[in-house]
Amino acid sequence: MIETLFRFLPQTHSGGMFYSLGCLLLLANPVLANAELSNVEKSEKQFQSNVKQFITKYCLDCHTGEEAEAGLSLEKYNTRSSILEQREAWGKIVKRIQIQSMPPKDSDPLPTDKEREDVLAWFDDALYGVDCSGEVNPGRVTIRRLNRNEYNNTIRDLVGIDFKPAKNFPSDDVGYGFDNIGDVLSLPPLLMEKYLDAAEQISEKAIFANTPDSYPWTKIPDKNFKKEGAVTLSKRSAGFHSRGTILGTINLKQAGKYEFRIVAGQTPAGKDPAKMEVKLDGKLLKTFDVKENRSVPKTFTFPKAISLPKGKHVLSISFLNDFYDPKGPPKKRDRNLYVFDVAYKGPLGQLPSDLPKSHNEIITCTPGGGRSVRYCAEKILRDFGTRAFRRPVSRDEIKPVVELVEATVKSGRTFEQGIQVGVQAILVSPHFLFRIEGIQNPGGSNDVQNVAQYEIATRLSYFLWSSMPDETLFSLAAQGRLTDPRTLQVQVKRMLKDPRSEAFVENFAGQWLNLRNLEDLTPNPRKFRGFSTQLKEDMRRETEEFFAHIMKEDRSVIEFINADYTFMNERLAKFYGNKEVKGEEFQKVKLDKTKRAGLITQASILTLTSNPGRTSPVKRGKWIMENILGTPPPAPPPNVPELEESASAKPNATLREQLALHRKIPGCAACHDQMDPLGLGFENFDAIGRWRDKEGRKKIDSSGQLPSGESFNGPIELIAILEQQKQGFSRSLTEKMLTYAIGRGVEFYDKCAIDEITAKFTAKGYRFSALVTEIVLSDPFLKTSKRSSK
Repeated sequence: MIETLFRFLPQTHSGGMFYSLGCLLLLANPVLANAELSNVEKSEKQFQSNVKQFITKYCLDCHTGEEAEAGLSLEKYNTRSSILEQREAWGKIVKRIQIQSMPPKDSDPLPTDKEREDVLAWFDDALYGVDCSGEVNPGRVTIRRLNRNEYNNTIRDLVGIDFKPAKNFPSDDVGYGFDNIGDVLSLPPLLMEKYLDAAEQISEKAIFANTPDSYPWTKIPDKNFKKEGAVTLSKRSAGFHSRGTILGTINLKQAGKYEFRIVAGQTPAGKDPAKMEVKLDGKLLKTFDVKENRSVPKTFTFPKAISLPKGKHVLSISFLNDFYDPKGPPKKRDRNLYVFDVAYKGPLGQLPSDLPKSHNEIITCTPGGGRSVRYCAEKILRDFGTRAFRRPVSRDEIKPVVELVEATVKSGRTFEQGIQVGVQAILVSPHFLFRIEGIQNPGGSNDVQNVAQYEIATRLSYFLWSSMPDETLFSLAAQGRLTDPRTLQVQVKRMLKDPRSEAFVENFAGQWLNLRNLEDLTPNPRKFRGFSTQLKEDMRRETEEFFAHIMKEDRSVIEFINADYTFMNERLAKFYGNKEVKGEEFQKVKLDKTKRAGLITQASILTLTSNPGRTSPVKRGKWIMENILGTPPPAPPPNVPELEESASAKPNATLREQLALHRKIPGCAACHDQMDPLGLGFENFDAIGRWRDKEGRKKIDSSGQLPSGESFNGPIELIAILEQQKQGFSRSLTEKMLTYAIGRGVEFYDKCAIDEITAKFTAKGYRFSALVTEIVLSDPFLKTSKRSSK
């Protein structure tokens, strides 16, 4: 009954986040419970005496009945509890009250500042307040599967082969701005089929099957051949125009049985086919009749494998029966032999000495010498399963897979083929495909529990590497040390410097900054002739190198806003007008302080926030509000015309004038008063990020004034203003990174953790590693709730 009464809908707004009250029920203590009830009663009285009157006076004229504006009817909300039952919807309404788009500025009457402040204060407390003095719900992460990037990286680190098996998987859904969110990572039937196919490919690439078909053909290189007689050697073939011989040298690393094959064809003449004699080390192997035309050659093999010692051997191929008849038919006057390919494979029946590294790392035991198939299969698959499942695997758990291997071997297949089947079974197990998290004390009575050690290792590795834990993390988990703050601090710094942290740049920065969207953007080729796919890749690379530098050098995150440097190669530097940078390698470059600074003036961001044919101050302003200020605007009201439509009344106006016209439309001013000046401050950059002083014949005006009253003239002055909002930026970045780290959207109860993370890392100089470390040390990362918080 109580849980039903206080159920809630998750509500998240990036950066300037509104926080829900939630279930702060202290039922274990009747005194505290009565105090909480008293607060609820007090809040209800405030609603009836203040908030309800505000809604009636300023909202119901437009939002009543079936014809309510935007379909939003508010007269049914008569109590505090009715508001809480629609927490998500009211979060959006409160956002509009806050930015003064509701009621619109042209309404009569309008609320006073005091009325608006009082109502917002009530909503902030009723909907989003949370008491941080007691035990706070750390949340619970939905079981989630590996996304495509995580799958590829995990296979690379688990098996040791890097061929990106997930490239043909269906695209991952995105939630809260990221593709690693458990709530949206579903498992459609098509993806399950892809998992089965991928597991088979992976096992075959990683493990040598030890069957005749598993030995690859090794082509004798062209450089290993010598010729005797009338033979022409080329990259495509050896052409025998008269009697002649080619001799190819091979160097066998192992003694054993080998098979040979020769692909050959002829140009026919006379009654007989071309005769091809094959010798090995001077001994005749066989003479073949080559009847097939050279345009459709045939593959010739020998009946039996040939036993050969280790070392060098010479295979010779000779053309024996040259023929020429000048009076014959034009296409049958000259008999010639053509050899297109010579290859060998072996040693058959024994493991080759150059096995793939992955094979030796997986097959650590082979039957024989008192070791049974069951013994070796269990040893191999328990080791492999422990790494694949990212936790210790018991004998009972792996027993069905071991039995599957035994049955495979009994059916006549090799032991290696049996292990291939076992590996496939593990790779399609939910324990590999999903991150299933346990707790340290499953039998405990407390709702809040510590995440188990191996699961902390997994959270760490997928947060910073998008891959499985390494041996260091596994070892620390086995020792129970991954709840020790000092140990976690050391691991964060180690992992950020590891090359695998490039995945964090690609997956976190790529989604936080919307860099992935660059792939789908193509500026108007008529207006931007210098734009190319390679230049677009350079733009993205600049931002990734910039992010990676701040991460690996442990710089202040405020440099994302104001850094006076960036990274360029010669092509990108030329695009920017810099003639000093040379070469394909990206290098750190000092910026012109009068034009560019930080992320916002990088070509990738400026291109992302433009239209194909022109700049978009609205998109640029919105991007700044979402990613720098942490105050994303609400969705535009319905039935509001696009800028192009509203500008049609004044077609010759500048973009600044068109935006001013658009702001006069009811319902537009409140948001555009904030977005437009931010975007207009970067009008000196065209739609692909090049600096310009004019647009056509008109001089660019990049001055403006923010709703807070601060004025600026040009991008650098605006960036200086944005830099002053570093606390808001830090909180927004904290929220984004925490979302990515824990794989769920932040909720009302995360307010306490976000407050603490932000305060601690900003006190440490805004250092990148401090932010990551504080997230890793936070309750949402290290703890979980035993019951659902939804």
